[in-house]
Amino acid sequence: MQTKQDKRTRARTFRDRLALAMIKTAMSQARLARAVGVDRSTISQLLAENSTRLPNAQVAAECALALQVSADWLLGLTDRPEMGAELLAASLAVTEAPRALVDAQIFNWHREAAGYKIRHVPASLPDMLKTEAMLRWEYDPHLGKSIEQAIGASRDRLEWMRAARSDYEIALPLHEVTSFAQASGYYEGLPRDLRAAQMDHLIALTGQLYPSLRLYLFDARRVFSAPVTVFGPLLAVVYLGRHYLAFRDSIRVDSLTQHFDWLVRESALGARDVTAHLQALRDRI
Repeated sequence: MQTKQDKRTRARTFRDRLALAMIKTAMSQARLARAVGVDRSTISQLLAENSTRLPNAQVAAECALALQVSADWLLGLTDRPEMGAELLAASLAVTEAPRALVDAQIFNWHREAAGYKIRHVPASLPDMLKTEAMLRWEYDPHLGKSIEQAIGASRDRLEWMRAARSDYEIALPLHEVTSFAQASGYYEGLPRDLRAAQMDHLIALTGQLYPSLRLYLFDARRVFSAPVTVFGPLLAVVYLGRHYLAFRDSIRVDSLTQHFDWLVRESALGARDVTAHLQALRDRI
């Protein structure tokens, strides 16, 4: 909740921000007065030290337009100086998504969030936890020569996690690991030896990397999630298939963070119980 400011504080904020915007745009008092349609003395009075004068709505809006900032920022109602269209562009972006996580953008987002918790709901088993053989089986038909990039990206992500630059929480539906172990659905035709090696790898990593890595399994009959990654308080990315929908505004990032935390609360198996469940599935392969 925003703290209510008295008139003196509001006037000081407006004066300081008006002066700052004029400096950044190299706007003189005379030029700003012409753009706003007022006398230069009006601008001088607004900028005067210890002035408690505030402009009317029309003058505030015209000043903001001339200086290419938002009127809310000038008046101290927000800390973001961008105008509405710029705020929208900054807070929401649509980025092309490759079939596998091989693009530089994904890793840049991880680096940007270094030190923050990363929450992840993958589209299948997490790429960073896959064996090389699993990556080749899954992506070679789509990527061809680029499969080496997918393998490199997976290794980079895993090394990032091992270095404990960020904590990872990963939530998967129960049926995903069951389908993998049974080679059903998406994983139909997956060779037994490859499944066994992948499950051994997953079991080892969930044990070695805990608590920096925490894996949760939720029952998709009770709760559901699209593929999404939340990079601390900075960014939330929804995977659409061909594109990522990336949000940077705090309200949506917080909303998707709460969504992930809800998945964790409602999970059928918590991080401490997942390894035993994976071992039971491995024993039946």
